[in-house]
Amino acid sequence: MKRVVFSFLALLASFVCVAQSITDETRQIREEFQDRKFGIFLHWGIYSMLADGEWVMHNRHLDRDEYAKLAGGFYPSLFNAREWTQLFKEAGAKYVTFTSRHHDGFSMWATKSSPYNIVDATPFKRDVVGELAEACSEQGLKLHFYYSHMDWQRTDYPTGNCKNCPHDEATTNWDSYYAFMNRQLTELLTNYGPIGAIWFDGMWDHKEKEFDWRLEEQYALIKKLQPKCMIGNNHHGAPIGVEDFQLFEQDLPGQNTAGFNGAEVAQNLPLETCMTMNNTWGYSITDSNYKDGDELIRRLVKAAGMNANFLLNIGPRPDGKLPDQAVERLKQIGEFMKANGETIYGTRGGCVPPQDWGVTTQKGKTLYIHILNKVEGGQLFLPLTGQTITKVTTYSDNTKLKFQHEKEGFIISLPELPNTVDCILKATLK
Repeated sequence: MKRVVFSFLALLASFVCVAQSITDETRQIREEFQDRKFGIFLHWGIYSMLADGEWVMHNRHLDRDEYAKLAGGFYPSLFNAREWTQLFKEAGAKYVTFTSRHHDGFSMWATKSSPYNIVDATPFKRDVVGELAEACSEQGLKLHFYYSHMDWQRTDYPTGNCKNCPHDEATTNWDSYYAFMNRQLTELLTNYGPIGAIWFDGMWDHKEKEFDWRLEEQYALIKKLQPKCMIGNNHHGAPIGVEDFQLFEQDLPGQNTAGFNGAEVAQNLPLETCMTMNNTWGYSITDSNYKDGDELIRRLVKAAGMNANFLLNIGPRPDGKLPDQAVERLKQIGEFMKANGETIYGTRGGCVPPQDWGVTTQKGKTLYIHILNKVEGGQLFLPLTGQTITKVTTYSDNTKLKFQHEKEGFIISLPELPNTVDCILKATLK
């Protein structure tokens, strides 16, 4: 055990050295990722047939052999990648993160590394990843792949904290499983065109300092196959080595209400927060607790104001259609982004930090002030020192507003604000 711990610490040390030096190409792909701001997350697999979320195999202690038989009946006859991606584009999304293989081990593409996939194991016989890759390319959407580091199905995977799907230690073979993962990653990064990112999940199944995931070798493989493919890992900790962005699950950066995000926010990396529309990632027929469209818009805007991308999840139905509630909310978000996308895309978190009334986003000397909550007294205070405002207007109709300089910032006199989800002002900095 001590040898393994030492090996892992040595790995971290080497990763830190690598992380200190990034190329202009790496810097560019990270900035382009930050510019996109809004993406769609898709959790879809044979678990959708049970309509109880993506963790149903584990949560219900399902026998792996019986669970695998679901594949024989998986026929999403209404799946249409072009319909999906057209809707995503109209919603204002700039990229899509698709679950190529989740923890249940079922692959959603024509992998040659295992027969347990949507082409070989189902009557559907279609490569969902291939169709989605083509449709994303047509719509100008970047495609990212979610890929699970752990596997409840393969018996060569070493059982970790998820004890409901135990593997016999006699069949455990880490070298075999590691080679399998790398073969699959090679397929994903070879057969489907340029990929924006690999989004790992599941490393938390083993205690970090007691298990060597051999990330350095795996990350090097990704960068060799596609140098412009970013790497993110939902390990709920600080970024490791060459990881290109930091992930936050169900929370905005710096928040930890869901209990997943205890690590400090990285100051030198892009940030991304992923959230569900309701309570589950995969399709659940009983989960109707959808956030309304206004709330989702507020979260998108808050994420931008905290210098993070917003990755909004949808769990497609087993027939291949997106839930009606999700479609309705995407259309509402699309209307907002069509009118106000300039204040989100290509921006960074503003020089005014988040306030009780809302957040700011910024492009150069232009500061967008997003008023998300009621402001009392008709005056908005901007805590801004060291910079000067030369002009303030409403974003919607360019009405000029009065403002005055105070010791701790600026006070803006507000007109009667419309009852909208986000009242936006535009300030010019000197």
